[in-house]
Parts: sequence; structure tokens; C-alpha cells
Amino acid sequence: MRRPEGFDASPAQAPEPKPARTPRERKPAKTPKAARAAAAPQEQRPAHPAPRKAAPPRERAARRPPRPSASRVAEAELRAAERARKRAEKRELRRFTRRTRRRRIAWLTAGGLVVALVGLSLGAVYSPLLALREIRVEGTTSLDPAQLVDAVDGQLGTPLALLDEGELRDQLAQFTLIRSYSTEILPPGTLILHIVERTPVGVMVDGGAFDVVDAAGVVLATSPERPAGLPLIELGRGDVDGVAFRSVAEVLLALPASVRDQLDSISATTRDDVTLTLAGSTQRVVWGSATDSDHKARVLAALVAIHAGSGPGVYDVSAPGTAVFHAG
Repeated sequence: MRRPEGFDASPAQAPEPKPARTPRERKPAKTPKAARAAAAPQEQRPAHPAPRKAAPPRERAARRPPRPSASRVAEAELRAAERARKRAEKRELRRFTRRTRRRRIAWLTAGGLVVALVGLSLGAVYSPLLALREIRVEGTTSLDPAQLVDAVDGQLGTPLALLDEGELRDQLAQFTLIRSYSTEILPPGTLILHIVERTPVGVMVDGGAFDVVDAAGVVLATSPERPAGLPLIELGRGDVDGVAFRSVAEVLLALPASVRDQLDSISATTRDDVTLTLAGSTQRVVWGSATDSDHKARVLAALVAIHAGSGPGVYDVSAPGTAVFHAG
């Protein structure tokens, strides 16, 4: 019988069998990282670390912080108490002065706003943006507005707040027909003159000329001939500064237009003997004093409406309660 190859080998030549590994001795395959860690030499550490030597007593005393003394501790506590007291005082002071602080802040805020508004107002008023650039005249009938503008245009370019009222008054005073005036400023640069003209009430003879006067006795114009439509004022030896002229002026102002248009002349030597003469007739009016002139004027208008065509006669209204017309 043929034996397998190598079966007859001698024990000396036969390979030595390898011992079989138990399951515990088998190790798992190492990963590259584990392999590198295994390949690196490992530090030999002792199983039990050597005990640390105790420091000498002097070194332990030097390492410990010095213990503060009792006086220093007391001073620190005293300083802390002082700081706490000051903080408490500040809190109490702020609590008690809270209303005062709020009031002060409110006043300061209001004052700042007022100062700002005043500053803005002054800056706007006195700036060239509010300078006088135009002058308008209103209320004139006899006066030429262009002449008035030419008289006061010297203040053109002046800020409206700096217009000279005195200079304006002097410039307008040369116009005798102006009884009064008022000014109106219309921002940004317009001045409006409201003129009230004098109203002529009659004429007075001055030598060989006729002076047109108003109720104040101001001569408005002079003419060599008597102007039409105005009554002749006769004062005898009196003048415009006497009581006779004041009575005449008051009567003329009280007369209604229907009677004033028919008036030819009015005369007086005292304040109680005013007499009127109607134009185009021989009728006269005994007026008396200037007292109750408005009531007398209404009574006279009613009598004239009734007796205007009755021929010569006298209207007596010196006593308004017994006003009569005496014919002849």
C-alpha cells in the first residue's frame, strides 16, 4: 500500500507542530492608529507615585497670607460703614429733591424754548427778508396817492420793525388835507397807509380871497373866487379859535345833507346866536346855541320839507320842543 508523500519521514525531519491558540489568546486586528500606538514606546510609569515631600514649617508659614490685625479690620469696617452711610444720604437727598429737580428742569426747558423763539423772531423781524419794498395808500379822495408814496419812500429797504414812525409823521404832516392816518404792516414787505382826509365845512373871507376850512378851522385851500357848494362862514370879529366858530362847526356837522346843500351862509358872534340862511330864498333859521344840535337838525329838516315853498320866513328851532315857522 502506497503511503502519502512525506508519511515516511523520520521524526527528526518532521516539522514541529505549532501549539494551538486558545480563544483568549487571539487578538483582534489592529487598526493603523492602534498599530502606531502599539509601535510607539510606552513610558514606564511606576505603579505607585512617590509621596510628595512635606514643605518645612517655615515655608508653609511664608506661603500663607498674613492675617490682618484687629485695628485694620475695624478701620475697614468703619470705611465700609461710612460709604454705606453716604450712599444712603445721597439716596435720601435725591428722593427729597426730586420735585425740585423736576421743576428746575421744566423751568430750564421753558426758558430755553422762549429764548429760542425770541431769537428766531428777532432774526426773522430784523432780517432783510422783511424789509420795506412796497407802500400802498388807501382812503384818499382829494389827495393823490402817488404824492404820498413819493413823500415817504425814503424808508424803502428798511426792516419793517425799524421803520421810523416819527419821520413818517413829519413827512405826512405837510399834507393839510390829512386829518389822521394809521399804518398797517403786511409781511413780508408791504406798508399800507390808511388816510382819513379832512372834510371842508365852509369858506371864510380872508381879504380878497376865500379860505376853505374844515371843522377844526384848518385852511385846506385858498381860492380867489368863492367855491361852490360850501356855505359862507361869518364870525364878525371872531376867528377860528373862538367859541363862535366852534358852535358854527358843530351845527354844520349836525346838519343833514338835504339841509346842508340848501345852505348859503351861517353866522354867529357868540356860541348862543347861530343863524342860518338858505340859498335861493329869503328864509332864515334861528338856531340858537349848539346844544342838542342833532335833535334840532331833525326838526329843521321836517319844517323845511313842509314850508320850503312858503316864501319868506324864519324857522325857529332854538327851543326844539316848540320849533315853529314864522312866515313873512
